[in-house]
Amino acid sequence: MIVVTHEIGFAREVADNVVFMDAGVVVEQGPPSAVLDTPRHERTRAFLSKVL
Repeated sequence: MIVVTHEIGFAREVADNVVFMDAGVVVEQGPPSAVLDTPRHERTRAFLSKVL
């Protein structure tokens, strides 16, 4: 099942894999702990700093 959300807490709890997209392009993907706790890409870090 694919779920699209900006609710990061929800995504962290239920996702097996998180995909962060920007302008229709996959920027980063992986386990929630990797993408949400230690993002590798600046665009992911910028988004998370605004919503967390």
